Amino acid sequence: MAIITFSEEEKSTIVNQVQKYFQKELDQDLGQFDAEFLLDFFAEKIGVYFYNRGLNDAQNVLTGKLADLALEMEEALDEIEKPTDLSK
Repeated sequence: MAIITFSEEEKSTIVNQVQKYFQKELDQDLGQFDAEFLLDFFAEKIGVYFYNRGLNDAQNVLTGKLADLALEMEEALDEIEKPTDLSK
């Protein structure tokens, strides 16, 4: 998997949030360079876990939707099935 990258606008927003967090929660000023370095570290080393969780969540949603669709299709086909001597 490629390293997670962000647009300049996304990176700026995230870096700003990191700086705010450090100031509010840790009472520490974190410079632009340090915040970007920290973001790059998390993107490279930890981002894959968030990425994989997102994929897993998407897979679960799609699996559920496909199961619902399969059930709806089965019900729709049952409704238009013509009776025969072999019908249930």
